[in-house]
Amino acid sequence: MGHPDAVAGVVLAAGRSRRFRAPKQLALLRGKPLLAHVLDIALEAGLEPVVAVVPVWLTPPAGRPSHRLRWIRNPNPERGMAHSLRLALQALEEATGAALVLLGDQPTLPGNAIAAVIAARGSRPVVAARAQGRIGHPVLIERSHWWLVDEISGDGGLRTLLQARPELVTPVSVAMHAADVDTPEDLRAMEDA
Repeated sequence: MGHPDAVAGVVLAAGRSRRFRAPKQLALLRGKPLLAHVLDIALEAGLEPVVAVVPVWLTPPAGRPSHRLRWIRNPNPERGMAHSLRLALQALEEATGAALVLLGDQPTLPGNAIAAVIAARGSRPVVAARAQGRIGHPVLIERSHWWLVDEISGDGGLRTLLQARPELVTPVSVAMHAADVDTPEDLRAMEDA
């Protein structure tokens, strides 16, 4: 059962990996799939439940706490991140107070960025990490404002919302945004770092 102050994790990982030219959810970084890295980050941060929105063909990973991890299959990934986010929010319990949104292709997201965003909950309904003058993930949305997700579409996802409604956002300074893995070259650079 959820709690009104509970923060759930939402991992968006249903993309079609066009630029990667293969299912990047399964691409290995240091011997572990990219998606597994992000799920571990979310679970280690104490987010509960963690809802992973994935393509229909992807099966749940073994060895993860099934009571804390929910697998939501997106049959329409072409509808973009906004659709995946709506699917995830619909799957969360009513008692969940907020959702912290993570991207499934950011396997090096530091746990302290998640902690900083959660710690800044308060006066505004959205909290987002800010680094190098730019707002990005992780992004926390209070349940009272999940309706905002209905205002976005496509792959712009939350970026569109954050830019259009800055008065609703508490920016939290973090050292840097986690790198996205969009191409095989991105993955090689991360492996070499």
